[in-house]
Amino acid sequence: MSNAPDTTRPAVVTPLRAVIALCLIAPFVAMLWVGSYAKADPAFIGIPFFYWYQMLWVLISTALTVTAYQLWRRDQRARQDAKGGTAR
Repeated sequence: MSNAPDTTRPAVVTPLRAVIALCLIAPFVAMLWVGSYAKADPAFIGIPFFYWYQMLWVLISTALTVTAYQLWRRDQRARQDAKGGTAR
């Protein structure tokens, strides 16, 4: 038995998967770093920064999650095509 790596299997960590991970991790990092947004100013149409920043991240998180999903689907289709199968 040889200890040589199996070159027939595709890499598990790819640049596309790293982008997917960043899309999913960014909202967590932004919300866990409370010191960056725990303030009242600047207010936006009378709403303190603390609140509108969090609401903005709801929209950003949605966009990033949709982007991650679309990239994941593309990755899965590419892997299926590489195996010779078809993905739906």
